[in-house]
Amino acid sequence: MAVPKRKLSRSNTRHRRSSWKAHPVQLVPVVVDGVEHRVPRRLVRAVQRGLYVPKEHA
Repeated sequence: MAVPKRKLSRSNTRHRRSSWKAHPVQLVPVVVDGVEHRVPRRLVRAVQRGLYVPKEHA
């Protein structure tokens, strides 16, 4: 297992951690019963099979 040779400063640790960011979910248009919904890719099959019904956004 890798072990650090020297202690990493708090500043360097926080700078490294701050570069990890969550990305917004990519929405894909899916047509179900003639209505187009925009859902994440991982939910496309569930929506097509009727297992998940997306909410209507106002």
